[in-house]
Amino acid sequence: MNIEEINRKHFIETDMYYRVGYGLSSKLLNFEQGIFTLEVVISKKWSKNYNVTAQELGRLWKKAYKELNSAVACKVFIIDTKTYPYKQYCIHRGIKPGYDAKKGVIFREGYLN
Repeated sequence: MNIEEINRKHFIETDMYYRVGYGLSSKLLNFEQGIFTLEVVISKKWSKNYNVTAQELGRLWKKAYKELNSAVACKVFIIDTKTYPYKQYCIHRGIKPGYDAKKGVIFREGYLN
């Protein structure tokens, strides 16, 4: 699986819409043993909490890319530039700030997330 290619496709097809319209961006970090990992950056426009954000983006990625259809779960690492504006500056300078939340989503109905 070519993660860079999937991220490029996501950036062009979906991420630009979410980034401009909702103040949210995401990228795939890893896919291993049926679990994929996302990094999500939240900015001013996004109003949903971390749990809803993880659930929404995990399902969006799973549904949108056939390479991820077989995933049983995902991990979502969240960087919140809405609460911590200096993190946006760090990202633009190429410095990776720490994560503000780490969430997990199981893609099986009837499980609590």
